[in-house]
Amino acid sequence: MLKEALRSARVRALGISGAALITAVLAVPVAQEPPTTGLGQAIAEAPVRLAGAVQRVMDEKYLGFDTNIYPGDRTMKIWADEGTYDWVGFYLPAPCHRDESWSGKRDTLLDMGWGLAVVYVGQQVWSTKKKSKPGSNCSSAYVSGSHGEMDGRDAIARVVSEGFPHGTVIFLDIERMDRIPLAMRSYYEAWTATVLADGRYRVGFYTHSDNAQEIYRDVKSIFVAAHDTTDPPFWIAGRTKIFDPGSSGPTDVGHAFAEVWQGLLDVTRTHAGIRLPIDVNVSGSRSPSEVNASP
Repeated sequence: MLKEALRSARVRALGISGAALITAVLAVPVAQEPPTTGLGQAIAEAPVRLAGAVQRVMDEKYLGFDTNIYPGDRTMKIWADEGTYDWVGFYLPAPCHRDESWSGKRDTLLDMGWGLAVVYVGQQVWSTKKKSKPGSNCSSAYVSGSHGEMDGRDAIARVVSEGFPHGTVIFLDIERMDRIPLAMRSYYEAWTATVLADGRYRVGFYTHSDNAQEIYRDVKSIFVAAHDTTDPPFWIAGRTKIFDPGSSGPTDVGHAFAEVWQGLLDVTRTHAGIRLPIDVNVSGSRSPSEVNASP
C-alpha cells in the first residue's frame, strides 16, 4: 500500500525538483510543545520523515523491457505477476517495423498492470549489412524531410487507432549512426515538427548514447521554434558496461536529459519459467509514455 502511494507521489512530483520539494517540507512549522513528549517529538520529526519519503520517491526507478514481437497474452500476464518489470515497450507498426503483433494490445496490457513506452521505428540510415528488401517501405532512400512529415502523420494515426490518450509520448526510434547525415537530420526534425504541430501527443526520442547529444540539440531547437517549453524526453541506449539494473538510474547513462536508459541489449531472461529475448531498461516513470497523458 505504501509502495503504491509513493509511486503515485513520484508521478505527481515529476515536474518539480526534489530539492524544491524537500525545502518546502522542511519549511513546515514545528509545534512549540517540548519534543520530550511523544506528540511533540512526533511533530518535530515529521518534516524530516516527510523529506526522506520525498527523496525516496524522487529516487525511485522502474525496470522495463522491450522485445520486437509481442510475446503473447499468457507470457505477458505471467511476467506481470512475477513482478520484475514494471513496463514494456509497445511497438507501433512503422516503416522499419512492419510487425503488427502489438496492435490492439494496449488495453490488455494495461489491465495486466503494465506501464507502456510507445515506439515508432521510423526511417533509418542502415549500414551496408542491412539492405532493405524489395518493396519495403524502409529504406535510406526515404530519409528526407518530406518523409519525416509523412511518417509523423502516420505515427499520430497509429496512436489514435490504438486508443492512446492525448499527452502520450511517442518515442521515435533513431538507430545508432557513425555520423548523422543531413538527410537524417531533416527527417527527424520534420517528424518532430509535424507531431508538435498536431498538438495531441508528446514527442520523444529513442537514440544511442553516441548520437544523443547531437539529436537533443537539433530537436530542442524545433521545440523552441514551436513555443514548446518542455524538454523532449529521451530513451537512450548504450554504455552497457556500466549498467546495473539494481541501482542505475536513467541519467547515469551520462546525459542529464535521459528519462529512460536501455542498458542491456539482446539478452535472454527467464522469469517464472518463461524465457524471452529482450532489452532491459530503467526509467524514472512507471509508464514512460503515459505519465502525463489525459483522456
